[in-house]
Amino acid sequence: METVILAVVIAVVVLGALGGLVVGSRRKKSLPPPPPAAPDITAPPAEPHVGDEAETPRDEPRRTIEEVDLPDGSAPVVVEEPPAPEIEIPEPTAGRLVRLRARLSRSQNALGKGLLTLLSREHLDDETWEEIEDTLLTADVGVQPTTELVERLRERVKVLGTRTPDELRALLREELLKLVGTDVDRTVKTEPADRKPGIVMVVGVNGTGKTTTTGKLARVLVADGRTVVLGAADTFRAAAADQLQTWGERVGAHTVRGPEAGDPASVAFDAVKEGKEMGVDVVLIDTAGRLHTKTGLMDELGKVKRVVEKHAPLDEVLLVLDATTGQNGLVQARVFAEVVDISGIVLTKLDGTAKGGIVIAVQRELGVPVKLIGLGEGADDLAPFEPEAFVDALIGE
Repeated sequence: METVILAVVIAVVVLGALGGLVVGSRRKKSLPPPPPAAPDITAPPAEPHVGDEAETPRDEPRRTIEEVDLPDGSAPVVVEEPPAPEIEIPEPTAGRLVRLRARLSRSQNALGKGLLTLLSREHLDDETWEEIEDTLLTADVGVQPTTELVERLRERVKVLGTRTPDELRALLREELLKLVGTDVDRTVKTEPADRKPGIVMVVGVNGTGKTTTTGKLARVLVADGRTVVLGAADTFRAAAADQLQTWGERVGAHTVRGPEAGDPASVAFDAVKEGKEMGVDVVLIDTAGRLHTKTGLMDELGKVKRVVEKHAPLDEVLLVLDATTGQNGLVQARVFAEVVDISGIVLTKLDGTAKGGIVIAVQRELGVPVKLIGLGEGADDLAPFEPEAFVDALIGE
């Protein structure tokens, strides 16, 4: 009996031992892998994944904003360059004043027709001759030229005796042409024989249309086959450089400009320098619309002239005058002539006024010819001055 009990105990112990071995083996198979070792802080950083390099290559330039889709899903932004301005072809200058005669002849009612009416009276007494003088003075012919013209007319009318309308018109035309002058060289000097480019400086007070005249003169030169560089030396008026550049772009002329309120002489110097480098025919320099009563500004105008002449002598200094200002324009002319050597006059706003006589007065005052006249607001309303066409427009057909 005791032997049986002992055998059972031994069997239980053996079975328990075998079961423990099986469980231990299964537990060993299900244990997780040991944790990785701590990284070495001296090791270099890991290289990026190959896939990352493929998506964002180091050598690929960043995309510009024009190429990036907007958050709302709309099309990419595209910034376009503004189109180049269309180059205009100005009308020829030959005979331009004849084509514009209708505008100029608006002033004949006060001068030409007024004189013809008075001269046609049957009896020309002293009172009539005083009226003739008043008509001439009102038209800004000037005191001295008026006196000379009246004396010659009185003498010739006395000799002529009976006066038909055609005879009076021919007489008046002849005498006015003598005063205006037909033997004067009115060419705008832009072609020096020994060098390039020709250099033209445009001066005048505020409000005479100086910058506009400079732009229109560029059109005149381009119409005659010249190449032009514009110098925007009016740095004191904010819109002057923009205005001049717009005129230049219309005819393909390059504009040299500087900072606002910058040194005008520096801009003028650079304009001539660039004109020489580009090999153009003419450089036009627009100066500030200086008040002739301010000595400092007039001194600066003289400085511009001296600085430009470090390149070459000025070929033309054109004074722009408003034809409607009359005797005040003559005061301006005298002051400018003291600062720079005026070589020619441009009369603007000559259409539709009774001030045609200013042509005679200003030439007598300065001893230099009127070379250009402005007859309107159009781009091609600046015309070379032609004495015969001018007088014909004043007295009518």
